[in-house]
Amino acid sequence: MIIFTSNIKSNRFIPAAEPQPNSYRDNLPERPSRNPLDGDHSVRFPRVVADAPFFQLVQLKNGDWSIRSLAEGETFHPVIGPAAEAKALYVRQLKLCDRMRQEAAEFVIWDVGLGGGANALTVINQTAGAGRRVRMVSFDRTLEPLRFARQHADTLGYFGDLTCHVDQLLKSSVVNFQHGARAVHWEVKLGDFPTLMADESITDLPAPHAILFDAYSPARNAAMWTLPLFGALQRRLSENRPCVMPTYSRSTMLRTTLLLAGFFVGVGHATGEKEETTIASNDRSMIDEPLGMDWLKRARASTSAEPLVEPTYRQAPLSPASLKQLLAHPQFHPQPLPVARSGPGVDGVPAAAASDGP
Repeated sequence: MIIFTSNIKSNRFIPAAEPQPNSYRDNLPERPSRNPLDGDHSVRFPRVVADAPFFQLVQLKNGDWSIRSLAEGETFHPVIGPAAEAKALYVRQLKLCDRMRQEAAEFVIWDVGLGGGANALTVINQTAGAGRRVRMVSFDRTLEPLRFARQHADTLGYFGDLTCHVDQLLKSSVVNFQHGARAVHWEVKLGDFPTLMADESITDLPAPHAILFDAYSPARNAAMWTLPLFGALQRRLSENRPCVMPTYSRSTMLRTTLLLAGFFVGVGHATGEKEETTIASNDRSMIDEPLGMDWLKRARASTSAEPLVEPTYRQAPLSPASLKQLLAHPQFHPQPLPVARSGPGVDGVPAAAASDGP
């Protein structure tokens, strides 16, 4: 692995100034030895970024370049690289070009976890010419990873011809431009995403057609993986606008959380060394491979399936209340269910017992 360290003024790493009280590093939980969400070493964006530029360029095994957070000791998109991951997880899986062409008005994308901009920039570049208008709304706590990525745009290779538009975005948090025959509006919402989702007074967020969900793992940023957050996010979707949200994890906890938040949930496309990911939607027809009864049986046996309610990471098996809600989810009942009186239920549990709980 080749590492190139940099800050704004030189090609060598210069440590940041002494951290201020309550800074990013003071508030981080101790780094776990593994990613407890899905057991891999995937790198996602932290809650906030250090007070000074704290990043490196890192060359991956396949030759692509990515960004490493020195404060975190982690590398973004470490297996197949930023652009390749975004193409597989978002562009191809969501059939974005086709969906954009079918949308007569504005196609809205939420980019949750802007970071170095790889997801948003790859989506814009790879869908060039599709649709009439695209509105990209990016969310993050800081612009520092994007600022670092901009300094090394040529090396990273995923900026395409959008570098000047990123400059404007960094300057004013919003940019409008023509991209071929279509108009693109790109804005950044800085702040705490769970707080933003929970604030019912915020009514100017357009309902998305697609969500690029790329938050940091729950061991480091549990607030981004809670049932209250996904419930609030789901309520901001439009019943008249099918929305699809892929994410990199395949964990039972995440899938249970999405189901209980009101989503339909399925198996997502492979990316790199991951054999499968997760995809969620407010429209059953948008899920090609929905989770079925076999998955539900495995979830019941799992020791880490209960959703997080508080922004503190922990592992626990399904509670009776969560199991009852899963059993009632329409995903597992293609036709309306008659009132269950007796007979076998899920995994050999009588239907009445499965419905009523212990």
